[in-house]
Amino acid sequence: MTTIRSRELGDALRLAMENANLSGKYAAHVLGWSESKVSRMLTGRQPVTETDVASLLALCMVTGDEKERLLKLAREHDQPGWLQSYRLSDQLRTLINHEHRATDITEFELGIVPGLLQTEGYARALLERCATLSADRIEARIATRLNRQNLFNRLDPPTCVFFLHELALRLPVGGPAVMSNQLHHLLRMSVRSCITIRVVPMAFGAHAGVIGSCRLMESVEFEPVVYIEEETAGHYLEEPDEIAAYGKVFTALANCALDEGQSRDLIAGLAVGLYADREDQHDRVAKEQL
Repeated sequence: MTTIRSRELGDALRLAMENANLSGKYAAHVLGWSESKVSRMLTGRQPVTETDVASLLALCMVTGDEKERLLKLAREHDQPGWLQSYRLSDQLRTLINHEHRATDITEFELGIVPGLLQTEGYARALLERCATLSADRIEARIATRLNRQNLFNRLDPPTCVFFLHELALRLPVGGPAVMSNQLHHLLRMSVRSCITIRVVPMAFGAHAGVIGSCRLMESVEFEPVVYIEEETAGHYLEEPDEIAAYGKVFTALANCALDEGQSRDLIAGLAVGLYADREDQHDRVAKEQL
């Protein structure tokens, strides 16, 4: 059985071999391994030793921090789940890897618009209020977030279902102009065949997702993974009982959320309201200048 760590290690080793322009056949010959051993290592299905990984990294001339990161993954490759301490590059590397492999993504957001659906203005206004990010890290985070959205431009994008609490649509982020643009972006994205957006109305009250945001990523290659992000850590869950529990959460959310048409109507209504508020504000400013 593969784990999140073993899959990430396999992907990193494959990338190292590609960067070194080495084939699996050549690596196996030089290291005295079978080709099947190399293949299983690259898919995360081969039990690995730190010595084997070190040998392959030496062949690929991987050194420094990346070498230490991969050796650490080798030591922990068979441990299920993951609480990943905050390092932007490591956290996003793992998340992007699973997004790339996913055939289905189901996400619930309680207080903000999901990152895969954020506009640049909304993301910037949101991250500028973050107490733990410097200005340069904010720009890096924005660029990465927007690049992740290229997922939807693939020939075979994953099927994505986004549950948004109404609070996420009403929370003012960046002012009326930013929010108006964000809401209209949601409307445009909601008509794509691979994307479903459903709103959990505030009037419903307490609901299954009230404890917080979560994401389920499914793939034909590997077992499902649940991802939960906090301020300084990302939790990856993969035990069957954990996956089953979050499956029940998403089923309950589906039972209380507005359908797609009702959700679009609600989003459109909020966007129209913001436009009206902006016009009123412009009129007031114009009158004051007379």
